[in-house]
Amino acid sequence: MAIQRYEGTGRMSRAVVNNGTIYLCGQTCAEGDIIEQTKGVLAKIEELLEKYGSDKRHMLSVTIYLRDMKDFEAMNSVWDAWVEAGHEPARACVEARLAREHLLVEMSVTAAEK
Repeated sequence: MAIQRYEGTGRMSRAVVNNGTIYLCGQTCAEGDIIEQTKGVLAKIEELLEKYGSDKRHMLSVTIYLRDMKDFEAMNSVWDAWVEAGHEPARACVEARLAREHLLVEMSVTAAEK
């Protein structure tokens, strides 16, 4: 099966599908505080997964990048309400300098196709 790349920009693809696995580029949301940005990121993830043949129940792993670990609990409050029990992906969360000063959270997702 050929690797399929979607929504390429010349620098990256928003999604890559290979052998039944979907890889999403890092998703961000530029509006609001950590709660609002986390909600926005998760909405984008759901939309992209659906668009390319998956959903949040099929997530395999998520890497979460926080500008400041002080936002860990607030981000988790949104995450915990969003992720379905029994369908939690493997997850890592690290503090990182993000591409733009106003970004507070970024998530990169790998999921199985439905």
